[in-house]
Amino acid sequence: MALSKTDVGRVAIIGASGYGGLQLVKLISEHPQFGISYLAGERSAGKSWNFSNPFIEINADIKIDTINVDQIAKVSDYAILSLPNGLASQLTPLLIEKEIRVIDLSADYRFRSLEKWKEVYSAEALNSQRKDYDLCQEAVYGFSEEFKNEISKSRLIACPGCYPTSCLSVLIPFLKQGLIESEGIIVDAKSGTSGGGRNPKVELSLSECSESIKPYGVVGHRHTAEIESIASQFAGHEVNIQFTPHLVPMVRGILSTVYARLRDPGLTAEDCKIVLEAFYKNQSFIKILPVGIYPATKWVKNTNKIMISVEVDQRNGRIVLMSVIDNLLKGQAGQAIQNLNIMHGLDQDIGLPKNTFYP
Repeated sequence: MALSKTDVGRVAIIGASGYGGLQLVKLISEHPQFGISYLAGERSAGKSWNFSNPFIEINADIKIDTINVDQIAKVSDYAILSLPNGLASQLTPLLIEKEIRVIDLSADYRFRSLEKWKEVYSAEALNSQRKDYDLCQEAVYGFSEEFKNEISKSRLIACPGCYPTSCLSVLIPFLKQGLIESEGIIVDAKSGTSGGGRNPKVELSLSECSESIKPYGVVGHRHTAEIESIASQFAGHEVNIQFTPHLVPMVRGILSTVYARLRDPGLTAEDCKIVLEAFYKNQSFIKILPVGIYPATKWVKNTNKIMISVEVDQRNGRIVLMSVIDNLLKGQAGQAIQNLNIMHGLDQDIGLPKNTFYP
């Protein structure tokens, strides 16, 4: 049964069967101001949610359905799309036309230029005849801490990728204030296996990735273009980075270590920590650690937090920025709910976890 609009914000989750969808169902089912109005999932369509997912039980059991835009529009105020790249853009224009506000977790609207998306996601572009140039221009990049005002008024949010969330959180404060050189930026990032999604893949199986670590996408990883696009926006000119992701044998978490050259080599780590603290003042999900304390992915596991640390190597004038996130929460579903809160006129942190269960 549909939820009354006067009671709670009604949220449709499209792509509920994947790892991102599972997180969304849990978060919204426990949220005081939102309710799940519709669930769609390809693998489990026709089954009840609680039957298919007894480990995340919801009070008002809902049948998982196929995607029906008219039905979604009847029962929902918002739709969160947790779909593969290229599919969300086939659905989004139809939902927008029905006055449903959309939060997209794919990369379909992260670039203001549709031509740029087609260049970066060339394989997906072959299978989708996209002409939604206006929506690409309209979509707001959903880095919640920096674009709150735009998010609050938007009808289409493009949630950042998990790696970009981790990298941009440390780059933006220094690029925006012109404190680092825009050339020679290096990002060394490491992610758990859940970043590869729920569909079985040989390289993500236990026997393949356990007791091992390996780089992938060393040149031309898709998130490189996304990071460069947003970084250039804040720097005011083109920014190029060297981005190397690695797969590590854990389920959740991303650690990004970013190296850049300071414009003023006299700045100390304490000075740079003050820059971060001032930039993220009153942001409840961002924690700046004391100099000399370096973040661990376990510290943010199952939370929507970003933990950041900074060092300066005064021998060569380089700054070393470190951040950790839970890739499925702050890097995906948690940030989506943070944006949903903003769109609904709520405090950003309502219904989102800040402290992990340790260890």
